[in-house]
Amino acid sequence: MAKKAKTSTKRTVKAKTIAKKATAKKKPATTKAVSKKVAAKKAAPSRPQARKSAPARADVPKLFRINVEVGNLDEAARFYGELLGMSGRRQAGSRCYFDCGPVTLQVVDIAAMGMGVPHPAAKALYFTVEDLDAVFARAQALGCLSQEMVHGVRGGAITVRPWGERSFYAEDKWLNPLCFVEAGTIYPG
Repeated sequence: MAKKAKTSTKRTVKAKTIAKKATAKKKPATTKAVSKKVAAKKAAPSRPQARKSAPARADVPKLFRINVEVGNLDEAARFYGELLGMSGRRQAGSRCYFDCGPVTLQVVDIAAMGMGVPHPAAKALYFTVEDLDAVFARAQALGCLSQEMVHGVRGGAITVRPWGERSFYAEDKWLNPLCFVEAGTIYPG
């Protein structure tokens, strides 16, 4: 029995020695060795890598300013100030800016710039408002409610459109069409 214990102890010691030698052979890489590996990688000809597909909405253009052309900036600044319920900021170049969320409405007096007659916007500019009835009352007082028909209903009347928006249409003196939509009812498409 003593002989068995001695043999077992010898085997344990021998196993520990082998393990130490194996560990000793695996020295941590020196900075010099790491630098050589990095340099070798840099010098090696690069292989074409698979193209990573860009996220679907990586660089989507964002609308930040839109123009409406008018023939008299003072008159237009008063009109838009009353209709929108805010003051505009006069800018160089016969312009007045109105902050409408992330997009600035730029009212531009084309006539003052010697650029001829203002061209109305092709389609309505859409504004979201919290209190549609208050904006409607201001538009009514300004006499700018649209007389056009929109889906069989007068555009200048507050109504729920077939797509679910509660809105009304108006236009300025220079025939720029405007639409005011109650927040919470917008149809994003």
